[in-house]
Order: sequence, then C-alpha cells, then structure tokens
Amino acid sequence: MAKLTLSFISAFNERVEPLMDGTVQPEGLELIPTYSPPSETFWRQLKFQEFEAGEMSMSSYLIARSRGIEMIALPVFPSRRLFHTEVAVHADAGVREPGDLAGKRFGVGEYQQTAALWQRGILEHDFGVSQFKVHWYMERSEELSHGGATGFTPPAGISFRRIPPDKSLASMLVSHELDAASLIGPWTRAPSVIDRSSRIPGSGGDWSKVKPLFPDRMAEGRRFFKKYGFIPVNHAYIIRGDIHRKYPWVAFNLYAAFLKAKALAQEKLVERIPSALFFGREYLATTREIFGEDPFPYGVKANRSMLETLIAYSHEQGLTPAKMKVEELFAESTLDL
Repeated sequence: MAKLTLSFISAFNERVEPLMDGTVQPEGLELIPTYSPPSETFWRQLKFQEFEAGEMSMSSYLIARSRGIEMIALPVFPSRRLFHTEVAVHADAGVREPGDLAGKRFGVGEYQQTAALWQRGILEHDFGVSQFKVHWYMERSEELSHGGATGFTPPAGISFRRIPPDKSLASMLVSHELDAASLIGPWTRAPSVIDRSSRIPGSGGDWSKVKPLFPDRMAEGRRFFKKYGFIPVNHAYIIRGDIHRKYPWVAFNLYAAFLKAKALAQEKLVERIPSALFFGREYLATTREIFGEDPFPYGVKANRSMLETLIAYSHEQGLTPAKMKVEELFAESTLDL
C-alpha cells in the first residue's frame, strides 16, 4: 500500500530532527520536510494553511481555533522555555524586581505569541503585575504578524503600540527607549523576515546596561518548577483540518513517530554536549536534578495542568473569548496517551 505523502514544516529541534531527516518514518506516511523559522512558519500556516502538518505556536493555535481556522493539534511539546526568566531590563529603568515593571515600557515580539502570554500570566499571578499596568510595545508589523493573520487585536484597556519599522526590541532596549523586553541580549540568530531584532540587533549600544530581570535564572526556574511542576510549552504540532477529516489515522501514527524521535534525541543527549562546554555534563546533571529525566513530556495526561494553565491565561488576557476544554484541542486518538 502506497504511503500518504504529507507536507511538513518545522524549525530545527533535536527532538524532532529524526523525523525531519528520515531516521524515524511514521507508519503509512512519507513526510516532505521544510525547515523554517517558527515566526515565519506560524504566519504561513495561519494566513494560508500552506502545509498539511507542522509546528504551531500554542497561543496562536488557541486563537485560531476560537476563530474557526480548521486544524487539530497533537499533544507533542518539544519546545518549552521558562519565558519569564528571559526578560531583560535596562539598568536605568529602575526595575529591581518583577513588581517594578508596573508602569514600564515592555517590548514583545508579538502580543499574542506564546512567550508573551506566559510572561504576562506569570508576572500577574506570581508577582502581582497586571497586564493593564504595563505599556506594551510590539515588534512585528500588522502585515506579517500572527495577529494580522488571525484578525486578533489586544483587548480594550491595554496600552499597546507598534515599534517603528526602522527599530527593533534589541535596538530600543539598549538605547533605553524600552525599559524591558522579551530578550536576553543582542540577537545573533539567522535573519528572519518577521522578527526585526535578528536584523536590527542594536549592536552599537552599550549592552552592559542590559540586565536580566532575574539575575539568577536557574534559581527562579527552580522556584517556578517546584510550584507548578511543569516547564511552559511554546509550540506544538498540528494537522490541517481537511487532512485530519479525510485521514483520521494520521494523528496517532504521527504522534507515535514523535515519541520515537524524542527517545532517540534523549539517548544521544550526553554525547552531543559541545566540547567547548567543559562542565556540560555537570550542567546536564543539574538540569535533570531540577526538572527530572524528561523535561519534555508528551501526551495529554502528563500535561493537563500546564494546558489548563495556558488556556486560563489565554482567556484571562482576552486572547480567547471562552475557556476551551483540553479535549477540544487534540486529535481524539491521542487523548488517552
């Protein structure tokens, strides 16, 4: 029986790479892979639904589903980060602790993106900083934003403006036109059409003036994980609605392949520690001591608390009109996994 060919888009991720390079073959499927930066991937999928399966922002996925865009997710979460620890502040902004962000100018790539959702939610619930007390600045243009593709705009009462097209989060933070931003330092990633900080890094500024909001990110990561028991999700993987309706078996087979790909990556993790990280093994041991052997669990059951928190934050922040049920978000064949 011939395999079903499926166009598939993703950024590089070591837990997904065995699928992209063909080491892991989903049963009954032949993936035609395309590599793309996440921000561009999501815009292409939200705007055009260009690929039959691929990576998707979890926040944008919730918004897309609430607005009738047909796609279904797999409970596969290979991209997670402690986003609130990735906030940088200007030394002259008077921000000594998270609570000081009230009344400050805070730059994000996009208001609806998952990173910003988690940052707002954690700042409010853990540190008492209301999203309505912060002046939000967004880097992406209307034309190339995920919000532009879904028709989303920030809710009433939010102080919101776009960054001028000749500037970026990085350039405005280092020049203290922003007090805080969702980045850690000058961006050195490959240029992105959508994210200007990759092209306008503010390299001429005094980056010694830019400090992390949490000087000890690892300590804050410990605190957060001890309290909540999860690392916040960033992206998942989705199947286009027409494909899922016609071939409902694809979801389970693709999910099983994701599990195999992650297992391969976990097996090779120690041998892939870069040689320049002289204490890489010790750092890995510390990471496992904090987060356990598998900081990237897949499946609905293992992630219910995290997913319910994500859904609640999305609704509280006005991104989605109602609280969705976890079971609505994922392919039926994967709900008991």
